[in-house]
Amino acid sequence: MTARLLEVDRISRRFGTATALDQVSFAARPGELFGLTGGRGAGKTTALRITLGVQPADSGAVRFDGRPIRRGLFGYLPEEGGLQPRMRVLDQLVHLGRLHGLSTNDAHGSAERWLARLGLGPQRKAQIRKLGAEARHRVRLAAALVSDPVVLVLDEPFTGLDPAAVTATCEVLREKAAAGVPVVLSSRRLDLVERHCDRVGVLRAGRMLAMGTIAELTGGAGRRLTVTAPRARPGWSTAVPGVRVLAEHRETTVLELSRGADDQAVLAAALATGPVTEFSHRLPSLAELFPDEVSAP
Repeated sequence: MTARLLEVDRISRRFGTATALDQVSFAARPGELFGLTGGRGAGKTTALRITLGVQPADSGAVRFDGRPIRRGLFGYLPEEGGLQPRMRVLDQLVHLGRLHGLSTNDAHGSAERWLARLGLGPQRKAQIRKLGAEARHRVRLAAALVSDPVVLVLDEPFTGLDPAAVTATCEVLREKAAAGVPVVLSSRRLDLVERHCDRVGVLRAGRMLAMGTIAELTGGAGRRLTVTAPRARPGWSTAVPGVRVLAEHRETTVLELSRGADDQAVLAAALATGPVTEFSHRLPSLAELFPDEVSAP
């Protein structure tokens, strides 16, 4: 068993007649960001709650470092809530640090460090209820980090954040990952998961639809080819084996090539119509591969 590996092994969960999770497995390795994605109702939050030990599974197991999980190991950022709105920011963080076993001095020192790191120094004495949404998010992130956890679990950490705040959040998560902390995050934002995560699991209706690195998920999905042929007529590429037309707009055609399809045959067919001014490859994005899981920003 690899040390410091967070392993979720074939967990299932039903609520009455509804199946929330069906034999779901994934692992978060030391030093990596693992993204769990899927549409609303896919089972992401249930999977995270079982991972944290705050909700039981009907079957399956969760292990860290080869042993059953202990809740004190985790830092957790919920999608919303988790804070006492009338508490002052610093007091809330110190309180949470104490709950995780830190001494008062250690909890206070850690809280002050994270307040400074996340730009919350001016709000340290403010009541949480008086903060804006983005500042509250940073406080929740500080709350997940204040106990120096060995595993980080974050539920929809990008909700409501502008691009600069997303980047700042991911910088912190990447720092923790570089220190050897496995990080698991859930998000409906496939574009952000693709940009920031090392490996991704895609959930649909409680089942793991696909899992792997971005290259593994997109590499076998066919290639996208954009061809601009000013003199070509619509349908010029239909005779080329292994080619599917995705879009045509004036003189530009977007094609998908199946595995083994010959791009040179496509080029030859395009040149047969006249000059070719663009011939470019790209792999599909996760949002294109899993359109049912896409959430608008």
